[in-house]
Amino acid sequence: MTEQTSARELFQAAYENRYTWDANFPGYRADIEIKQGDEVYKGEVRINGDLTVEVAGIEDEKVQESVYNQMRDIVTHRKRSSFEKAHGKNEFSLGETDATGAVEIRVKGDAMGSNYKVRGTEICQVSRVMGPMAFTINTNESLDTGEGYVSTGYNAIFREAKTGNLKTKREFEETYEKVGNYYVMTRQVVHAIDGDNRLTTEFGFSNIKLLEPVAV
Repeated sequence: MTEQTSARELFQAAYENRYTWDANFPGYRADIEIKQGDEVYKGEVRINGDLTVEVAGIEDEKVQESVYNQMRDIVTHRKRSSFEKAHGKNEFSLGETDATGAVEIRVKGDAMGSNYKVRGTEICQVSRVMGPMAFTINTNESLDTGEGYVSTGYNAIFREAKTGNLKTKREFEETYEKVGNYYVMTRQVVHAIDGDNRLTTEFGFSNIKLLEPVAV
């Protein structure tokens, strides 16, 4: 029982150390430019105070959908949720400690079969199974905002859940800046690696402005 308690405490401390937007977050708008090879697309994005997402001005529907999904991912990582609400029903136990000092946290009761690694007060690895696909996200760089950490360099490795065969890999580099009282992403570079093929996509955000809070 002591082991489960310490595993829960270790994971909870790291979970609560993630940088998230508070209840007063008003939302923001930004111009976006996407570069992929010789192709360049421009448009506008908004994350509203209620964390809904809007994307406008991009003619290519697939690119617009890709940007929308990316903005939804940003919201997922910045949205504040209590530990009890997200993980209160789960059971935690300690696994191995690797050469870097990262401790494996095994989770029982999670719908997606999630397991984690925690290094210090940061979650440095997430492993999940979604249907036929298993994926692992490894964080290797982060930004300490003073109000929690943001992952700025990480990779995602996708495998077939049954066989463990590698399907594809993504590497991410991200830059954040403080606008008003909030940190927002200003740049993201994604390297998609499929076998010997490597495709790089760069997202640049500019003219970022916080929205005016809605009067109640």
